[in-house]
Amino acid sequence: MAEEKDIFKQLFEQVEPFTEKQQKIVEAAIEMFAEKGYASTSTSQIAKKAGVAEGTIFRHYKTKKDLLLSIVSPTMAKLIAPFVIRDINKVLDAKYERYEDFLKAMILNRQEFLKDNMTVFKILIQEIPFHPELKEQFKEHIARKIFEKFTALVDHYKEKGQIIDLPSPAVVRFSATSIFGLLLVRYVFLPEEDWNDEKEIEMTVQMILNGVGKE
Repeated sequence: MAEEKDIFKQLFEQVEPFTEKQQKIVEAAIEMFAEKGYASTSTSQIAKKAGVAEGTIFRHYKTKKDLLLSIVSPTMAKLIAPFVIRDINKVLDAKYERYEDFLKAMILNRQEFLKDNMTVFKILIQEIPFHPELKEQFKEHIARKIFEKFTALVDHYKEKGQIIDLPSPAVVRFSATSIFGLLLVRYVFLPEEDWNDEKEIEMTVQMILNGVGKE
């Protein structure tokens, strides 16, 4: 959580001049949205956790959705997106001899990112499907940039004869879905299970290769 607190501190310092009460409201909302979800969290619960009157929230934010957007929108645009892009580019810009090596590096990279940013990640995956504004921001600031680089890498490994002749975007979707599915189950749905991370990563990579790799 120390890394996450640093991110939220940057949010308070860089995005706009937060008052002390606003900061308490946003901190409480972040924690409760991540824990219970946006729909299941009331403004009265947020106010209670923040130690302020419910009316104070509505003096700063017209609706609960405004509060959500005040957290996610600037965080996405100014903090999370650059951090995600910079962090994932460590893998996308590296030169791996085999697609298999790239996939392993990508999973390990995303695994470390999730460990340090789980609270923000939970809010994003819970709320993006239900809020078109957030979905568009995610596509603009993160998804398109990563997809373009990932596709170029797949083209590279196809030219090296390591991937079968399928459309590169389809290979990217299959690979990314497999990686994301592993991490989602591992860290969000069933984190309490007895996981052998090394073995799970190896199996996931092999399943992807069995689907798109050449013998």
